[in-house]
Amino acid sequence: MTDQSLEQLYSKRILALACDIPHAGKLTAADASVRKRSPLCGSTVTVDLTLADGKVADFAQNVKACALGQASAAVLGAKVVGLDRATIEAGRAALRTMLTEDGPTPPAPFEALEALRPAQAYKNRHPSILLAWDATLDAFDQARAVSTEKAN
Repeated sequence: MTDQSLEQLYSKRILALACDIPHAGKLTAADASVRKRSPLCGSTVTVDLTLADGKVADFAQNVKACALGQASAAVLGAKVVGLDRATIEAGRAALRTMLTEDGPTPPAPFEALEALRPAQAYKNRHPSILLAWDATLDAFDQARAVSTEKAN
């Protein structure tokens, strides 16, 4: 990696996002809690959430990842409350497409993920960038399954 490519990868915008991760911490009464780890780099993300009417009602995350993973988690955390699973899944898919296929910037409410475009060339960083999204989707599914069991 050259100094210039490092500067592009770890831009001021990436570092600013990484320093301000919304909903950091833990929920005391979560419907689901999921911890995900990237075996490639050792990054971990734990997501706690509660659902109401099929949408995220409350959310917390504990992110131990590189600045890129932290920045991605920050964008997700800033917008996730009030969203349904389909919107979160579409955001993750758009992020993955941007990273792996030079796809367009993810649409609103996740357009700030554009800051991660320089990470396209660093495939070893993609799992960390997607980690918070994967943990959130798994937690959503887990919370829905618990809710369904309680209803039966």
